[in-house]
Amino acid sequence: MRFKSQSTSPYQVFTVTGVNTISFGIQASEEAKRGLLGFAVERIDPTENERYIMPGFKVFPSVVPFPTPDMSVSTWEHPIQSFVWDDFTAKPGHEYEYLFYPIKGKPKNLDRSFEPIHIRVQTEPLFGSTHDIFFNRGVASSQAYQRRFGNNPPDKQPTEEKKKDALQWLTRDLDDAVLQFIKSAQQGDVLLGCFYEFRYLPVAQELQAAIERGVVVRLIIDAKINEHTDADGIFHESFPREDNLRMLATAGIPAENVTLRQAKPNNIQHNKFIVLARGGNPAEVWTGSTNISLGGFSGQTNVGHWVRDAEVASQFVAYWQLMKTDPGAVAGLSRSEALKANRALQAAVATLHEIPTTVDMILPGTTAVFSPRAGLDILNLYVRLVDSAKACSCITLAFGINDSFKQELLDNTGISHIVFMLLEKRDRANSRSKAPFVPLTPSNNVYQAWGSYIKDPVYQWARETNAQLLKVNSHVVYVHSKFLLMDPLGDDPIVVTGSANFSKASTNNNDENMLLIRGDQRVADIYFTEFNRLFNHYYFRSITEMLKNRGRAGGSEASLFLSEKAEEWLRKYEPGKLKMKRLQLFTQMQGAKTL
Repeated sequence: MRFKSQSTSPYQVFTVTGVNTISFGIQASEEAKRGLLGFAVERIDPTENERYIMPGFKVFPSVVPFPTPDMSVSTWEHPIQSFVWDDFTAKPGHEYEYLFYPIKGKPKNLDRSFEPIHIRVQTEPLFGSTHDIFFNRGVASSQAYQRRFGNNPPDKQPTEEKKKDALQWLTRDLDDAVLQFIKSAQQGDVLLGCFYEFRYLPVAQELQAAIERGVVVRLIIDAKINEHTDADGIFHESFPREDNLRMLATAGIPAENVTLRQAKPNNIQHNKFIVLARGGNPAEVWTGSTNISLGGFSGQTNVGHWVRDAEVASQFVAYWQLMKTDPGAVAGLSRSEALKANRALQAAVATLHEIPTTVDMILPGTTAVFSPRAGLDILNLYVRLVDSAKACSCITLAFGINDSFKQELLDNTGISHIVFMLLEKRDRANSRSKAPFVPLTPSNNVYQAWGSYIKDPVYQWARETNAQLLKVNSHVVYVHSKFLLMDPLGDDPIVVTGSANFSKASTNNNDENMLLIRGDQRVADIYFTEFNRLFNHYYFRSITEMLKNRGRAGGSEASLFLSEKAEEWLRKYEPGKLKMKRLQLFTQMQGAKTL
């Protein structure tokens, strides 16, 4: 939801609320900025009957010259020096009131005499009507996890209660939501699942429990044989086949309930969806980027998306029925026979239903897109969505930036719409690649953040861990989600989300599914606030890592403190700078109301 404060003061606050995250933008007149050291923030929660000043992190160096990781500071003493700010501690379906107190004066003699700016907001409910969206925390590499759980994995916590707390903190509501989806199926209902990884016992057990209460459960599981011995002579069993088969046996799911997806062994059965049918009618779908694994729920960033839409569910059922035949090339075929079989699969997917190939063809509501399919029309549509936004586009990329995006964005300039990219790894030249490296930079109005963590403690920043060190992920450690947003704060937002990695392989070769959602502000606001949370988290760490690698630790350390003069931090909001561009997304957003 979108809100704004009254515009009667020299300040005005704009807010976008998701389920757990609230993002703020503060507009101030030139006179109001004069001498401004930042804002103290007070939050009032009438539901919990709580009222308190929000904590801060950075401190004035003249007041606290040597902060330590165990310090707790208040924004009343060490204000927030930013016109964009986020509260990551909100609860679903809550009403809050925030008071932003302008702070002036000097660090050791703060002037708090100015009237605060009031804004009332409501967070999105966890469960709504058509779409519900569930993000895990996705930031094991964080100060918050270090402070709460000491960089130790959940299973290494000192007590059972602490183990549960650590796992719950990492997963948020993501695993509970898919379990609730399965539990909602009653005797006579049907659950059709299609999974790449199927190795998270709570989900497997819940599906077996559904079978026992009379739900018709049918699963398609990736069981492709890809075992191999690497260059070091180490044998690797087929993945995820062997893990999946072991989990089926452990949970006691009967073999007759399972179809093993074994054709096309060189490509991935990458789906992660469940369809629920009631009374013989497809009704709801669970989909998204989350593999059914511990790392999928608790490590890398992921999203689960619950859709209550009979037409969309019917499209997924038709696709599931096709996949149940285990289509595509199998071992023993000649090259021409294999090519023919794979092309037949692409053609069969294309005939399921018509999909849009231009932005104008995307209809209001939800459209499902499935792979593999011939050609690159749908990938090119994703590229155009990123490139043709009016104000802003956002995208998460787990396996790098496809060249189509680069070629389309390369002619953008600093006055083009802003593009945010959240990557698993930094985009850089590869010495093994024959193609020249094409960088996207702020000169194209493209800003990138990538998976990273604080390796060396400094002042109040303690050493962090990551999902790989916690041993919950080994391949994709940070960013596994696959979604893009076109003008998320406009009046006609478009969200694309699902299992595909915005690549040629995910279009032509892999089994994938995506949702195109147009005009749904609830969906856009939840995805935007969570993208904002993740991008901001990793952008700071990415820049810190980059500066350190360039030997500019001094500049990096300076950013760990608050500025003691107003002009020092305010110059970051000069026209054309990133912080001002981010602020303008809030001040120019559509549909904000005042409570």
